[in-house]
Amino acid sequence: MAEAHSGMVDRQALVDRCRAAFLGLALGDALGATTEFLLPGEIRHRHKVHNRIIGGGWLNLKAGEVTDDTQMSLCIARAIDQSGGWDARCVMEHFSRWLKSKPVDVGATCRRSISRYILKQELGRPYSDWDAGNGAAMRMVPVALFTLGDEGMLAELAVDQARLTHHNLLSDAACIVVGRLVQQAILGADRPALHGIVRELIAAHPKFQYHSYRGAASAYVVETLQTVFHHFFGTGDFEECLVAVVNQGGDADTTGAIAGMIAGAFYGLDALPKKWLKVLDPAVREEIDSLVPRLLGLAPIFQNREDSEEL
Repeated sequence: MAEAHSGMVDRQALVDRCRAAFLGLALGDALGATTEFLLPGEIRHRHKVHNRIIGGGWLNLKAGEVTDDTQMSLCIARAIDQSGGWDARCVMEHFSRWLKSKPVDVGATCRRSISRYILKQELGRPYSDWDAGNGAAMRMVPVALFTLGDEGMLAELAVDQARLTHHNLLSDAACIVVGRLVQQAILGADRPALHGIVRELIAAHPKFQYHSYRGAASAYVVETLQTVFHHFFGTGDFEECLVAVVNQGGDADTTGAIAGMIAGAFYGLDALPKKWLKVLDPAVREEIDSLVPRLLGLAPIFQNREDSEEL
């Protein structure tokens, strides 16, 4: 595993891993949007195996178009870049502008929280048993990149960003573990090390146990992560992982997005299918390529200004 010290890190390799994580999120989102809300049998009937980014789905997207998973992640990345650090109110301002733009898809919990902020300037929300959705975990990539090299900071900001829209212990735990998996994969952790992180989650929150996986892939964050874990640890490359995940149906854009960020970080930039990257919305790809080095330049793993400017 790479040392979290600026002088001992191959900067370009690190940037490429971070790009792979963010692009992996977008690819999983765009691939999974086609099969969102379908059952596996319906997917087989329509596509045999869904393995191409073709758009469509219940949102009738263009090929390569992304949904709220990628769009909200980009909002967080823009806010961090604009602020030069973490500013929750700036994040909510970006969420607000995004919601006012009438995006193609918005989760109900996110919509309620952002709308309340727009109307009342209320930041965050009280605890709710009904907030155990996956809408906070899906946008963890920019937080993971910005806090790279400091797991304490990651845990703190993972919860802070989650509770802007989702205040629930299962959502908190999911955000932290997704962030840790992305970070450690970027830094070169092997599969057993990543599995150890998941075992820690299950020990603390047994509901996330996935070894008796039954195929449920809903927006309930427990079922989302069970789907991601089952297929990430049961496949051998990026494409195989994402195809398996999105063919599970259910909340496939988000299971695809979360699997994509972890698998992208783990397998690296060269593992991302070129046939998918060619179809991905070029504006999304260009913005990710622009924002990633700037986020990484702010991260604890690069402590001095000279290192940051070279990224």
